[in-house]
Amino acid sequence: MSAPPSDARAAAALARYLDQLARVRGRSRHTLRNYRADIGAFFHFLAQRGVAFDRAGRSDGRAFLAAQRAAGLAAASLKRRATTVRACYAWLEREGELPPGRPGDSILMLRHPKAPRRLPHFLSEPQADALVQSPVLDGAQGQRDRALLELLYAAGLRVSELVGIDVRDLDLTNRQVTVTGKGEKTRVALFGEPARRALREYIEGGRTAFATGAQPALFLNRSGGRLSVRSVQTVVRRAGVAAGILQRVYPHLLRHSFATHMLEGGADLRVVQHLLGHSSADTTQIYTAVTSGRQVAAVAAALARARRTEASRARRA
Repeated sequence: MSAPPSDARAAAALARYLDQLARVRGRSRHTLRNYRADIGAFFHFLAQRGVAFDRAGRSDGRAFLAAQRAAGLAAASLKRRATTVRACYAWLEREGELPPGRPGDSILMLRHPKAPRRLPHFLSEPQADALVQSPVLDGAQGQRDRALLELLYAAGLRVSELVGIDVRDLDLTNRQVTVTGKGEKTRVALFGEPARRALREYIEGGRTAFATGAQPALFLNRSGGRLSVRSVQTVVRRAGVAAGILQRVYPHLLRHSFATHMLEGGADLRVVQHLLGHSSADTTQIYTAVTSGRQVAAVAAALARARRTEASRARRA
């Protein structure tokens, strides 16, 4: 955890900014904690250099990122810190809390170093099928686990979205569910017939065994309360073991798999973007690199088989 800003004025400015993010933008506690750490680290760095927070320029920001990189911070974390600091100063400028900056040295011109592009991991379609079908349906827990696994994969949900679903959010007739994603944005996610069958069986059977009173949550634990994110992570991990999947299995892996399989099946990128709840197509674009890579690998393998077949024929001739 980074040290808090040493300047009392800087600390007060940071508190006002975080309060605005919480009240107006609806940022989560996790996001606010990251923002506090990132901006607090920058303010602390400025204090050590004897620079007032409202006098910081791009040169100070670049020196900060260089120091963070030298301390071993990953490229992705450097990118986040640069973006977070720049967003904070943009707000401070709009609020009139910054004096005129030095020409050409505005902190708003701070750019982050490019992070290496990491392609998401995903399951093959047979692996995904084996995973969602792994729970044994001889009891309430098995029915619940099958239903949540089917819905996670079929709708490409985030685990936080899954645990937040209430029964009233589910429309089995039209095979859709209303979820609340990042920034408290709601969207309608779609799912297929296997998920509908699993959900109906759970609601009519397994859920009634868990429910105690008027509990609105769709997925319940043994005590009748809303299932937690940690519990879903455990369900997914155990399902991966039961399905014989050797790689680490976690909820977001099903979301990655959903997006990859949709694009491989010919779905339009914009459609997948909407279904995933991405605000920008750039975020969804990374999955096209995964599918393109798989196509190249498949072509290379086919060519290698053709060469081996031709060589074998030549030897027989």
